[in-house]
This record gives sequence, structure tokens and C-alpha cells, in this order.
Amino acid sequence: MNLYQINAEIENCIDTETGEILDIEALNNLTLEKDTKIENLACWYKNLMADVEALKAEKNAFAEREKAAKNKAESIKRYLSSALNGEKFTTDKCALSFRKSESVEILDPEAFMSDDKAENYLKYSEPTINKAELKKALKQGETFKGVLLSNNSNIQIK
Repeated sequence: MNLYQINAEIENCIDTETGEILDIEALNNLTLEKDTKIENLACWYKNLMADVEALKAEKNAFAEREKAAKNKAESIKRYLSSALNGEKFTTDKCALSFRKSESVEILDPEAFMSDDKAENYLKYSEPTINKAELKKALKQGETFKGVLLSNNSNIQIK
């Protein structure tokens, strides 16, 4: 039985008009069953959260290994580039070559931004709301349009 069914059965043990308990033994058994069901669900939740933490740790370990391998590969790539100095190298197992590319380097960002023509080449980001500071202001009694400080009830399972 799930909790919904147990609650429905508990309601059937009580007369809704008088509040009299119709079957005390069944009510006690259902109450025990409900407590056991809640305890089992809470333990299942704790097990799942332990799995989440273990998987997160494993993911972080793999991310570190990925980063180390990528850094090592980039280091080898730079070393090969330096050793070949722009010359091609080809064997049956690998082929190394160079291609030309272009990139823009900003030597002095302030000087660029002071240029009248720079406006077309600048990007601006949208403003974001600092909810932590807004919460402090609301707690101190300030009011704002379109903002509400709401209270929530969050379950803690330990």
C-alpha cells in the first residue's frame, strides 16, 4: 500500500460525523504501517543522495583526469610545433602540417574603447538582479514593485 492508500484506510477507521474510532486495532496497524512506509522512503532518499554524492565525486575525478590529459596533449602539441618550426611531417601513422589563421589581439582595451568607431564592436550584457542583497533590503522593511519575500517549508532528511 502507498501512503495515499494508507491515509484513506485510516480515514475509514474513524467515523467522520462523530470522530469515534470504529476499529482501533486496524487504526494502530495502519499507523504502524504508515510510519514504516515513511521511514523506508526517508532511508531510500538518503541512499539516493549518497549515490548522488558518490557519482558527483566520480564525475569530478574524471573531469580532473580529462583536464590533465588535455593539458598534457596541448603541451605535446606546442612542443611538436616548436620542434617542427612550420615544416610538414608525415609517416604511415601520423601527418603533421601547419595552416595559416588570423586572430585579433587587443593590446590596449582602454584605448580601443575611447575610439569613436569602437561602439559598433562592443557587447553589453543584460543586468541581473542580486537576490541576496534584495532579500536583505526586504527584511529591513523596504518595498519594491513586482517583488515578494515568500516563506517556504523545506523538508530536511538526515
